[in-house]
Amino acid sequence: MPTAPSSLLPYRDRIAILLALIGVSVLAWAYVIYLWAKMPAMEPASPGMIMQLHPWTPTDFIFMFLMWAIMMVGMMLPSVAPMTLLYAGMVRKAERQGTPMAPTAAFVSGYVAMWCVFSVGATLAQWGLHEAAMLSPMMRATSQTLGATLLIGAGVYQLSSWKTVCLDHCRSPAHFIVKHWRPGAGGAFRLGLHHGAFCLGCCWALMGLLFVGGVMNILWIAAITIFVFLEKVLPVGLWGHRVSGFAGIGLIVGGLGLLVW
Repeated sequence: MPTAPSSLLPYRDRIAILLALIGVSVLAWAYVIYLWAKMPAMEPASPGMIMQLHPWTPTDFIFMFLMWAIMMVGMMLPSVAPMTLLYAGMVRKAERQGTPMAPTAAFVSGYVAMWCVFSVGATLAQWGLHEAAMLSPMMRATSQTLGATLLIGAGVYQLSSWKTVCLDHCRSPAHFIVKHWRPGAGGAFRLGLHHGAFCLGCCWALMGLLFVGGVMNILWIAAITIFVFLEKVLPVGLWGHRVSGFAGIGLIVGGLGLLVW
């Protein structure tokens, strides 16, 4: 099976899919930037300020879940582009052979659904930190010990074999599809879920760092997004294998420094 999407998809189709992914990602980023811009000027009765003043209500929880889910779409869709292009190429090839596959949207929907599941967990974590009065108005951990723990934990995970296994799956989309493909729209959705699970296994600790720099810190969000993208798309070679290790060591050193200072 060819491993390059360019060998399976016409140029026009590749551009259309990339524009769709970029468009959705840009809309998600626009929403996050809008929330960030509104934070300093929020009215006392707005959801963001209410959550800083009293225990969460169900409405507050839904508001924060939507924020996390949309933010994850903005952060993670760019990194799934190679896998999406390859799947779309296989769909086109199957159509030419008279054995149609489920549309690409079914695969992407499964991927997004997995990150929505993560967003529930992230919202619960934020709720717990809020109730413990350990978050600033910009949703940054106010405890140096907690921040250091998150940095060191993420660094250790970067160096772990679990991280390596998950990252290898994300970097080998053709092998992943061959191993996990199932027929029908349900199979495509499950394939997206499965790929999202490996992607989550690769990135969950990095997402925890949002509580270190601030969940509403746009520059911090952008830095994590860029790193996740580079980690997945860099060629498997000298830098492809070492970028995670370098980052892990840097995070551990940063966490230890935060504890000392």
